Amino acid sequence: MKLDELIITKAIVDRYFRKLTEHLDLDVAVVGGGPSGLVAAYKLAKAGKKVVIYERRLSVGGGMWGGGMLFNEIVIQEEAKQILDELEVRAFPYEVEGYYTADSVEAVSTITSKTVKAGAVIFNGISVEDVVVHDEGRIQGLVVNWTAIEMSGLHVDPLSVRCKYVIDATGHDAEVVKVVARKMPGKLLTATGNVEGEKFMSADKAEKLTIENTREVFPGLYVAGMAANATFGGPRMGPIFGGMLLSGVKVARDIVERL
Repeated sequence: MKLDELIITKAIVDRYFRKLTEHLDLDVAVVGGGPSGLVAAYKLAKAGKKVVIYERRLSVGGGMWGGGMLFNEIVIQEEAKQILDELEVRAFPYEVEGYYTADSVEAVSTITSKTVKAGAVIFNGISVEDVVVHDEGRIQGLVVNWTAIEMSGLHVDPLSVRCKYVIDATGHDAEVVKVVARKMPGKLLTATGNVEGEKFMSADKAEKLTIENTREVFPGLYVAGMAANATFGGPRMGPIFGGMLLSGVKVARDIVERL
C-alpha cells in the first residue's frame, strides 16, 4: 500500500469536523479535563447524555499526572475507592487503614480511556473565553477558541456552542466562574455573590468541602473539583484525589436529575 499525504490530511480534517459539528449542541459542556471533569463526563455519558470536555492543554488529567511533587503516586481515601474500582484503576491499601495509593499515570490514562469509550468527547487545545447568556439570565452556551490563538495574542473571533448545563472543572482558577463574576458581579450563588477564593491547605476539610461545594453557582453553571472550593471559599487539599472523584460523581448525578 502506497501512502498518500493528501488522503492522510483529508481523513483528519473530515473526521475532526464531523466530530466538531456533531457536538455543537450538547446536554453538558465540561470545562477542564482534570479528575473531577473526567469522572463527571464519564458518568454523564454512561447516563446517555451528550457531553463534551473542553481542555485548554493538549493533555487531560490536570494535576493528577504529577502526584505529589512529581512523585507519580496519588492517595485516595476509603470512600472513593469504589470509583477507581468501577473504572478499573488499581488501588493498593497503605499501611494505615483507610488510605489507598494508585499510580497517577495509570489513573489518568485509564479514566480518560473509560470516559471516551463511554461516549464523552474530548476537545483538547480549546479554551473557553466567555459564556452565552440570553435575556432570562441563564447560561445557555460557551464561547470557545483555540488555546494557541489565546496564547499568541491574535485578535481572532471565537465560535460558540450550545448546551443545557456547564460544569466548571478548571481547578484552582475557576475560569468560567470568574468570567461570570466579572460580567455579572454579585450574582453568584455564594455568600457574597462573588468568588470567595481558595483558602490555605487543610486536606481533611478540603476533601469534605470539595463534595459539599459541588453545586450550581449560577443558573446553568455548576462547579466541581478544586473549582468548587475556589468558588465557595474552601481550602486546598494537595495530592489526595478522592474528593475530586466524588465531586465528579455528585455533579453528574445532580445534572442528570435535572435533564
